[in-house]
Amino acid sequence: MDFLKKLWPTCFKVKEKDVASLVVQLIIFILVCAVVGLLIGILAKLPIIGIIFSIVGSLVELYGLVGIVLCILNFFNVLK
Repeated sequence: MDFLKKLWPTCFKVKEKDVASLVVQLIIFILVCAVVGLLIGILAKLPIIGIIFSIVGSLVELYGLVGIVLCILNFFNVLK
């Protein structure tokens, strides 16, 4: 659990049954993923370094998805 708290510290700021904190964290994750995804999508069209940007974009989106899942699990007090 400490490993998850080090990688996704904002997910554990969501309190159980506190909808406002859940919504704030979800909006942050969605906006960051959208902005970074847009930038990576533009940069991925470059011929040589496009592959690297595509991989980085995939990792950022995966990080955001795991963060959203952890926020929801923390909201329902599944994580101890």
